[in-house]
Amino acid sequence: MKLVTFALLFSLSSFAFAQAENKTPAEIPTNEKDFISTIDGFEKAKIIEQLGQPSKIDEIASAAGKPVASIWQYHYLNTDEKGEYYQTTELDFLDDKVVMEVFMNNDGSEIPADAVKSTPQKK
Repeated sequence: MKLVTFALLFSLSSFAFAQAENKTPAEIPTNEKDFISTIDGFEKAKIIEQLGQPSKIDEIASAAGKPVASIWQYHYLNTDEKGEYYQTTELDFLDDKVVMEVFMNNDGSEIPADAVKSTPQKK
């Protein structure tokens, strides 16, 4: 009886795992809400395959020099609810996974007047 129960539970867990895997669509959507809900299911290689190389890449390395995070920017990629394009979409990665998406109505190169422009010196 234990063997039958185990086999039943194992088969149900395999089915649930297969269903969870199928939630990531084959293509990356461009409207912002669908983009946000699905982009974290894609790795960098798949994003590049579908969207091409980003317009700008900033890499952040650990003290040992190993890349740990990166910021990618694409232009005119995503649309809002009205169907109008955002000028810039920023994807923030930790290792190979997207952890944050930012939609901007500027090219991403502007620096606000009150922004800190240099790192404060240690005392």
